[in-house]
Amino acid sequence: QVQLVESGGGLVQAGESLRLSCAASGSSSSINAMGWFRQAPGKEREGISCINYGGSSTNYVDSVKGRFTISRDNAKKTVYLQMNSLKPEDTGVYYCAGGTPYRTCVLSHLLYDYWGQGSQVTVSS
Repeated sequence: QVQLVESGGGLVQAGESLRLSCAASGSSSSINAMGWFRQAPGKEREGISCINYGGSSTNYVDSVKGRFTISRDNAKKTVYLQMNSLKPEDTGVYYCAGGTPYRTCVLSHLLYDYWGQGSQVTVSS
């Protein structure tokens, strides 16, 4: 059983930064790619970023490229999402995801077995 515990969300003004953390606890029997997803009211859950196990390959949705950075520290069993230059349209609930059988980046929520509890990120104008 793997649990993903998120932290770092909050309320910020446009242009500010936040860093989300996602720490795995319990069994680590299936550690491969990890991802961050976002869901805004009235919208589909979308993949924001993903990273392979070794950290050598990452991917980002176009709307966050150049502003967000995904990273991981496997010794700490933690994945991070550094979010800079936040915009109001970044507002939503952010979920980290793990447990995919794929080693490479995947951004489909259907391919992950474990999910963080969700972190609310609200960006005001």
